[in-house]
Amino acid sequence: MRICVVALGKIGLPLAVQFASKGHQVIGADVDERVVRAVNEGVEPFPGETDLDVRLKENVLAGRLTATTATREAVARSEAVVVVVPLFVDEDGVPDFGWMDSATKEIAAGLRPGTLVSYETTLPVGTTRERWAPMLEEGSGLRAGTDFSLVFSPERVFTGRVFADLRRYPKLVGGIDAASGRRGVEFYEAVLDFDRRGDLARENGVWNLGSAEASELAKLAETTYRDVNIGLANQFARYADRMGVDVLKVIEACNSQPFSHIHQPGIAVGGHCIPIYPQMYLWNDPDATVVRAARTANREMPAYAVGLLEGAFGELDGVDVLVLGAAYRGGVKETAFSGVFGVVDALRERGARPYVSDPLYGAEELAELGLPAWDGEREVVAAIVQADHAEYRTLGAADLSGLQVLVDGRRVTDPTRWEGVRRVVIGG
Repeated sequence: MRICVVALGKIGLPLAVQFASKGHQVIGADVDERVVRAVNEGVEPFPGETDLDVRLKENVLAGRLTATTATREAVARSEAVVVVVPLFVDEDGVPDFGWMDSATKEIAAGLRPGTLVSYETTLPVGTTRERWAPMLEEGSGLRAGTDFSLVFSPERVFTGRVFADLRRYPKLVGGIDAASGRRGVEFYEAVLDFDRRGDLARENGVWNLGSAEASELAKLAETTYRDVNIGLANQFARYADRMGVDVLKVIEACNSQPFSHIHQPGIAVGGHCIPIYPQMYLWNDPDATVVRAARTANREMPAYAVGLLEGAFGELDGVDVLVLGAAYRGGVKETAFSGVFGVVDALRERGARPYVSDPLYGAEELAELGLPAWDGEREVVAAIVQADHAEYRTLGAADLSGLQVLVDGRRVTDPTRWEGVRRVVIGG
């Protein structure tokens, strides 16, 4: 097949490489000339994705993968188009379709009869049928479901391990009509391989959910479940703090029974998915009180962690505090909705002078994010661990001279290394 992947980001580029690895001819379309140039040179434009550097170069050298900024021309030369353009929401959960609208209009301008269009970007329920289908029809003069096939098939992978996750998890597909759904199944069966999973009720592979709406809801539901579960764990942790109980021991005990799957509490829920998709769900279903309460509980955790610091240290006005970790999770150079911003804001509200350090970010990069970088020399008397970087496992009191209190928001530090420092954990 000739396949066009629109948007060569941290999901789109690995997808393009995966499709090319199966022997298909892939054109990656992106508006960023730097990304296009890097891909055509066989160089990964962003670090951290397992095996991407090797597999990208291999497929570019073999002539199976190229990149371009000319989206409509790439679409016109393709039999299938996979769209992975970002969709953003504001703080109130209202989607901003600007980038996706622009990409969809470009796709429509190059769309030919017989093409399959698959949206993988997580969407509010109903978007594929009610927004993309009319837009594609208007721009192409073709009819969705008759002249071209249209499906929604959500990405379900984790950055850093995309290739492994593509094999591990069933690929969900839902079409705007039965024929589109069948075409979507055929496409993904031709571009993906799947691990055998004895734990599933049905065979691992491409699962047709019967409609675009069911597929859209499946992605929102599975991610919203995680946010709600973490919100519950965080409320358990806050109660455990009041009662002097170690919540992790409680959770371990609960999860020894097969009907309990309590997640881990922590200082923040960040990234492009878990903080965002529940808000997208709430945009569809504003009366979902459980979802709203969980989102509120998780949003409060950075300020709660600063409150723990204040309770252990005392008044923070004028105090230099080090925040360890700008990334939203350990080992990933990404700050999307990271808890670092809430922690820094909460520290400033209490009059503290916050500084930020992260092994993945230099001082200039932190400054560009609006974060005050720590120079490694200024003495700090208090610190908060915000990201669970592996480097923090071996961090100790000897590394931070003068430190009096450490709040470990991720329980990543080794308590034996902090002799002479008051170490506080969430839910401990």
